Amino acid sequence: MWIAVDRVGKKFINCSFGSRGTKTGQLLWEKLKKKEIGEVMTDHWRAYAEFIPETIHTQSKAETYTVEGYNGILRHFLARLRRKTKCYTKSLEMLKYSVLLLMKNRNKELSIFN
Repeated sequence: MWIAVDRVGKKFINCSFGSRGTKTGQLLWEKLKKKEIGEVMTDHWRAYAEFIPETIHTQSKAETYTVEGYNGILRHFLARLRRKTKCYTKSLEMLKYSVLLLMKNRNKELSIFN
């Protein structure tokens, strides 16, 4: 799973599901093209350089703290994403719904809770 978060507003933006390869990253990048993107902070995973323009791309593990925080939130609230657990995802579709529901709730975008 690849996720994109807004470092300034601390909000979840979007995600894509698949391998750690370039194809999944490109799927996420396509989803982000309609958004106004200032800078992109990533770690040094090689796939990023294949689709993120160099002019807005900063590679530094020190700059990925917001997305790492979201990874921790996902593992905390969704048992299927915890390390060393007996819970696991049997359906990619249900994983997508679980992640999106959690992120919509964290962004306060669910009208059923207002």
